[in-house]
Amino acid sequence: MFDEELADLDTSFKEMGLLVSETLEKSVQAFLDHDREQAQLIIDGDKAINEREIAIEKKSFEMIALYQPVTTDLREIVTILKAVSVLERIGDNARNIAISTIHMKGTKRVPEIEELIGKEGTQVAKMVREVLDYYVNDDVAGTENISEEALVVTESTRKIRTQSIKAMETDSEAVEAATDYIVVGGYLKRTSDYVSDIAEWIIYKRTGKIVELNPGTSSYL
Repeated sequence: MFDEELADLDTSFKEMGLLVSETLEKSVQAFLDHDREQAQLIIDGDKAINEREIAIEKKSFEMIALYQPVTTDLREIVTILKAVSVLERIGDNARNIAISTIHMKGTKRVPEIEELIGKEGTQVAKMVREVLDYYVNDDVAGTENISEEALVVTESTRKIRTQSIKAMETDSEAVEAATDYIVVGGYLKRTSDYVSDIAEWIIYKRTGKIVELNPGTSSYL
């Protein structure tokens, strides 16, 4: 009975992860397409992600209380408990990007910066999918890729910030859009940090060790 419930819990976590990954991709695309209707759908859909988190947390606590698992079983439940809250925060970032999409109505856009945001969004969404694969396969070695990719995202975010500031200095009509570019870049950067957090819990699940990936790179920029 415990094994069956643990498998169900595991499946629920993976399904939520896929939902969050898809939502993030749609949110970035809506921002690039200036699609305010799609952005509103993403904002409205955030409630479903929150409800999934609550259901998974509730089930996790119930299993700990009922079965009192130890060693690897306990680590798996703790990993899900920790990682599911991180997934919910990634969902919040996707919602916040959608809010920025609506906020930018009528503002002057800068295509060069939006191209950078598109590339960074693709990279971050890829990281989310990868970390879910590592979770499914208990792939500790694969988490090293997450660390390297997070550094790439950090550098990309710096470029977005630098070019946004330059756009503000050269064109006063671009100030509002450039401000949102910096904010969206920050959401994507924080999302890559959250992916690193999930990777750390995968390592804990497999080895029982607490590690710090990308120390010193978790700031906004």
